[in-house]
Amino acid sequence: MGKDIYLTLTFLLTITSFVIVLSILGYDSSVYAGRASANTSKPVLNDSNLTVDLVFSGLKKPTSMIFLGIDDVLVAQKNEGTVERIVNGVKNIEPLVTVPVASKDERGLLGMAISKDPFSKKTHLFLYYTEKDPANDQILGNRVYGYELDENGSKLTGSKLLLDLPWEPGPGHNGGVLKVGPDNNLYITIGDMIGSSDNQSQPYETLAQNFQAGKEVDGRAGILRITQNGQPVGNGLLGSNHPLNLYYSYGIKNSFGIDFDPITGMLWDTENGPDFGDEVNLVQPGFNSGWKKVQGIWYVDAAMGKSDVAPVNPSELVHFNSKGNYSSPEFTWDRSVAPTALEFLNTNKLGLEYENDILVGDIKSGNIYIFNLSQNRKSLDLNEPLDDKVADKKEELSSIIFGHGFGGISDLEVGPDGYLYVLAYGKEDGRIYRVH
Repeated sequence: MGKDIYLTLTFLLTITSFVIVLSILGYDSSVYAGRASANTSKPVLNDSNLTVDLVFSGLKKPTSMIFLGIDDVLVAQKNEGTVERIVNGVKNIEPLVTVPVASKDERGLLGMAISKDPFSKKTHLFLYYTEKDPANDQILGNRVYGYELDENGSKLTGSKLLLDLPWEPGPGHNGGVLKVGPDNNLYITIGDMIGSSDNQSQPYETLAQNFQAGKEVDGRAGILRITQNGQPVGNGLLGSNHPLNLYYSYGIKNSFGIDFDPITGMLWDTENGPDFGDEVNLVQPGFNSGWKKVQGIWYVDAAMGKSDVAPVNPSELVHFNSKGNYSSPEFTWDRSVAPTALEFLNTNKLGLEYENDILVGDIKSGNIYIFNLSQNRKSLDLNEPLDDKVADKKEELSSIIFGHGFGGISDLEVGPDGYLYVLAYGKEDGRIYRVH
């Protein structure tokens, strides 16, 4: 009996230690699995002049949405590998496409973008997903495909592989957000695909993760830029060799949100830290976000924990012959909230005071945060106690919370009607809300 108790305790201690180690490494669960629960009544907005309505429920782990028109939205489902069309609150019987996805942890169908050709009038859809071979479940890569939407908007045709990206060791930190920029090029976020142990990750340490003795870049840990035909844009910002010529920015642990300022055209992103140092960044061409040496405003220690505050220009980073430039975040959460979508509110339908502000959703708390920009729109206009750009305490966030109780948020979009739409992630209860 005593021996049995001893073995049981040993087993529990071993499992507990294992979970603690995974937690330190950011693998206690995927960012999606750690989502907040939806409010049992309905989400709450801090502006009493606004209201929120449920548009649709019953989605399965939705990651991204885009609009074809008013009350006409496409939604990507992570593990199903499907793109669903919802018109006037009713989901089509058949998906537009079903792609073969590996779905463990943060793998799956992760992002969508849309582009309408002004000459041919054709609508092109781009998908980012972790592709597997349906015959044997072998992972083929994180890949970006281009499709054409048929005239009836009922299916996607003409699948074309545009970009083949790494997926190992994983299974986390795949990024996956797609956005067509004001230059008509396609921007893609991809994380570092870190493994659950140093032994797994070390073979994949590259210059893009700020390892000065690392391997040549392979496409991970950055925001990449390609043409809509899958070609490099010009000679590349950091170098002309492939895939270095694809990098718009680097040193990114993982990002679930990018958008372009409708006034300046500048790119902004959100970035997830381990359990500290989530970020909002202005992403200038060649931007180095600092990972895996710096996260938030702090150095990262060997166990991926927080160390000393880093200087304005850390000396330990990779600069690609001075073509890459580090800058500290425009905003940092001390304790992780896992920010996801970033959306510029390019509408006055919610009030002139919000027009062209930045909205950010998170997966852990179900909050939407709102940020005013400075006059030159290169930084955030923050008041005390956030004027140091760091949220040290949960209480400090109250002044920038736009709404809460949405459940884990995976996407934010301004619809063609000028209202805000919120995509809430859920295994069987994924939802779309309208804020108006």
